[in-house]
Order: sequence, then structure tokens, then C-alpha cells
Amino acid sequence: MAGGGSEKIDYVFKVVLIGDSAVGKSQILARFARDEFSLDSKATIGVEFQTRTLVIQHKSVKAQIWDTAGQERYRAVTSAYYRGAVGALLVYDITKRQSFDHIPRWLEELRSHADRNIVIMLVGNKTDLKDQRAVTTEDAREFAQKENLFFLETSALEATNVENAFQTVLTEIFNIVNKKNLTSDPQSNNVVPTQPGKKIIVPGPAQEIPKNKTCCNTS
Repeated sequence: MAGGGSEKIDYVFKVVLIGDSAVGKSQILARFARDEFSLDSKATIGVEFQTRTLVIQHKSVKAQIWDTAGQERYRAVTSAYYRGAVGALLVYDITKRQSFDHIPRWLEELRSHADRNIVIMLVGNKTDLKDQRAVTTEDAREFAQKENLFFLETSALEATNVENAFQTVLTEIFNIVNKKNLTSDPQSNNVVPTQPGKKIIVPGPAQEIPKNKTCCNTS
């Protein structure tokens, strides 16, 4: 049943990587898709995507991960790039404050182009350079909570939390799709969010779960 080139795919989920140039988006993709890391990685020109198939709750899920260069001159690709995406990794470099300061702009662009129920993970990459840290975990966690995003810090170089980040996003998408048992046609992308406060526990440093925004703790 396992193996073989003609395995049955139950779901295909498109996930996009966004963020400034040189924050490590292509390295995160290479680590997840091929378990590789190249020190002399070049800037991504245009758009590329890679796939990896995994099993979630006994179903075969093909993750189609799209990567685009963060430079302003490639922003023309955005509407096609975001179309059909059900998940996103919003990546900054923990050693470059500016890349974190640009996250709200990337988030705004993502939300204006993508499905409004897209599952978003904020990712602080390059934790292997912690002695050069310019963005605190607390700052990022606070932003993620405010915007109702998942949050993890990763190191593509050391393979820390890269798998966790993708698994969390893909599992949440899977749960959303299954909960609603979507009958809409694939073009419409009508993915509906899970119940508020649904938690997916992923071990690892700086892991954060979106808070329930619809209900107060105090009455």
C-alpha cells in the first residue's frame, strides 16, 4: 500500500511562503521538501514550488509549497501566487529587525489576496544565530496573539521546528476541511475555520497557539 508512484492522494493543499528577501524562505522549503540546506543559496527568481506528500489521520495529503522572492520588483506575481492558497508561512529573520517590522505589510497583502480563512503561521527563522538576535520571542509572540496567528521560531540550518511549522499548518487545514466536509467545487476555496480556540499542540521552543478571540475569560 505504501510506496509506489501511483499512490492515492486524498487532498492537495497549497501553502505559500512570504516575507522579505534573505530571511530563509527557500531554505525552509528545501529543509521541508528535501531535507536539504545549502549555505550558498541564491535569491529566488520569480516563483517556484515543491511538493511533499504526508499522511495526516490516515489520509494522504500532498503539500504544494510555493516560494517567491521577497524583493519589491516581484510583487507583480502576488495575485496568482496567493490564489488557491489555504495556508501560509509568514517568515522573518530573528537577526534582522526590519524583516519583522515588514511583517504587518506582508500580512495585509496576504489577507487582501488570499482566502479569508487561510491558516497562517508566523515564523522567526535563523535561531542558530541567537547571539545576533534583534527580535525577541516575546515581541513576535505578542504580534501573533494579536493577529491570531500560529507562531514558531525555526532554524532551517539546524532543522529546528521546520517540520513542526508545516505539520501544524497542514494539520489545521486538514481539520478545517474535514470538519466542514466541503462539498463546494475546488475552485471556490470555501475553507471555513475550525471552532474558535481549537488547539494543535506542537512541541518546540516559542510555540504559540492562537487565542480564542470570540470569548472573554472574565465575565
